[in-house]
Amino acid sequence: MSQAKISELPRLAVIGTGSWGTTLAVVLAQKGLPVTLWARSDDEAARLQSARENVDFVPGLKFPAELFITAALDRALDRCALALIVVPAQTLRENVRRAREFFPRDTIILSCSKGLEIGTTRRMSEVIAEELPAHANQVAVMSGPHLHREIANGLPAAGVVASRNADAARFVQGVMNLPRFRLYTHDDVIGVELAGALKNIIAIAAGAVDGFGYGENTKATVLTRGLAEIARLAVAAGANPLTLAGLAGMGDLIATCASRLSRNHQVGERLARGETIDAIRASMKMVAEGVPTAKAALQMAQPLGIELPITEQVHAITYENKDLRQAVMDLMTRAAKPEMG
Repeated sequence: MSQAKISELPRLAVIGTGSWGTTLAVVLAQKGLPVTLWARSDDEAARLQSARENVDFVPGLKFPAELFITAALDRALDRCALALIVVPAQTLRENVRRAREFFPRDTIILSCSKGLEIGTTRRMSEVIAEELPAHANQVAVMSGPHLHREIANGLPAAGVVASRNADAARFVQGVMNLPRFRLYTHDDVIGVELAGALKNIIAIAAGAVDGFGYGENTKATVLTRGLAEIARLAVAAGANPLTLAGLAGMGDLIATCASRLSRNHQVGERLARGETIDAIRASMKMVAEGVPTAKAALQMAQPLGIELPITEQVHAITYENKDLRQAVMDLMTRAAKPEMG
């Protein structure tokens, strides 16, 4: 591709060098788009530039020539048309605040992080809008069944991009659609974000089911009752219940709960094998978002009067050292009630 043609393409910035941020940066650069990946330090930028791959998080995924790495936020965000924020939920506010003076006025900001902020219970798009009020109408969110390793390996996948601004959603869709990565637009930001955040909690429970060898009936029960739990909170917060049947809801829930590639599933499996949550978290390079999200979800549910029995048990296991088998027993012996009650 000629230099003239490259200069006409929309410039992209990716904030976050973890597994998902790196994968997105590489696959978009493979499309021929000019992408800048922001590293947290000069040392990290130098390592990534020297290796031309992220050996810590996505080994073997080579960086295309179109991918540039820098630790300078002004360079990363210079003239960028689309900025992808791909950082852990509990550090998103800090990262956006650090970068906010460098976002061009017309930049579309895409949250690719899945979680809720502990304390405020804000969704990621709400955090971004609070920190970047001038960009509040240019915020979009992306979610769906996105196991990074499969996408890095070129396997087909799909997802949704949601925004209150239909033009912003369509712009992201047009820029990020790939032959093996298909995006659908959506207008239910609340439903898309809450589905993506809360399914990580259910994935911890599903991983424990697999770790204990409880079988497919139990797994199906966890997924189904987990989806009901997600829907109760999401709808109470203003989501469209149909969103929970789509890629951001059921699609993401199935992928995360069924795959051992999921970090949250791994947490549940390892807990079932007797490891402590502190040891598990200390050994993981990336954040298992289901753990902090369980805390934030309970904080969110309390004033709404919403029961989250699976989330309550996951929180008790990960924050209160509750015995995992006792948590399962407590779920199974809850008071009988109608399924749709």
